[in-house]
Amino acid sequence: MFYYWEKLVDYLVYSLLQLDKTSHLAQAIHFFIFDVIKIWVLLLLIIFVVSYLRTHFNTEYVRAYLQGKSQFTGNILASLFGIITPFCSCSAIPLFLGFIQARIPIGVTFSFLISSPMNNEIAIALLFGLFGWKITAVYIGFGLLVAIFGGYFIGKMKCEKYILLDVKPMEGELNEVKIKLNVQQRAKEAWNYTCDIFQKIYIYVLIGVGIGAFIHGYIPADFIAQYAGADNPFAVLIAVLMGIPMYSNAAGMMPLVEVLTEKGMLLGTALSFMMAVTALSLPEAMILKRILHVKLIGIFFGIVGLGIIMIGYVFNFILT
Repeated sequence: MFYYWEKLVDYLVYSLLQLDKTSHLAQAIHFFIFDVIKIWVLLLLIIFVVSYLRTHFNTEYVRAYLQGKSQFTGNILASLFGIITPFCSCSAIPLFLGFIQARIPIGVTFSFLISSPMNNEIAIALLFGLFGWKITAVYIGFGLLVAIFGGYFIGKMKCEKYILLDVKPMEGELNEVKIKLNVQQRAKEAWNYTCDIFQKIYIYVLIGVGIGAFIHGYIPADFIAQYAGADNPFAVLIAVLMGIPMYSNAAGMMPLVEVLTEKGMLLGTALSFMMAVTALSLPEAMILKRILHVKLIGIFFGIVGLGIIMIGYVFNFILT
């Protein structure tokens, strides 16, 4: 898909700028130019397609639908719903609050909160573009398992008492809202939404690719392999702990995953790092502290963190 674009970047960097292919600067610049455009194209394409499909229903209907389902079924549906919501961990909180206000079981709401930043279409699109459909399918499967069972276990622990938010009684049942749009209207709405999302995340792509380009060009592969390679049994755990204090979304983190794996980090370790940054973050914890008791936040971080660590080790085992 990007064969001719790569050839054009080769010409720009090596012929027009006359940079030595073996130099650190040439490798960094080539990586930056090629990946920025590649990721932007993937983002625009995938977000538009998903946004168009999403015009056939709205969140009010989803909330109403989840209300009438059993807990485990609700966990599954909420986790799947997270795939089509392009939110980072903090951006998913408003809809998470809406679920709580709708008196949807707490475990179901947490399944959405886990799945949305970790499994959204942006992460899936970038992962597919960088690593192919097999890795993407495995990632989606494990990510959904963490969201489903993480939410399920939180629900089983009867943590409703730890909700600090005053949940008001629902006034009547939520009803399905029919969306009647023609193809042109749906396409226009999807494009406007795509542009809005792109404007919010394109800078993360620039920052993420910029950092990735520096690592790609200047950080020796031996350095990465020494601390996060296959020989370090604690690499996944360290990656998760390092990721929690950071805050970004999948668009900013996926370029780093690509370059870290190129430098010798195992894919499971790199994905664990990305999932910790996107699904578990200190800014998210600070926002949730106004809504949830610290004990529930600790339970949430503990369950999801354990799931991410398990995914990392399983990935590394499968791919080695």
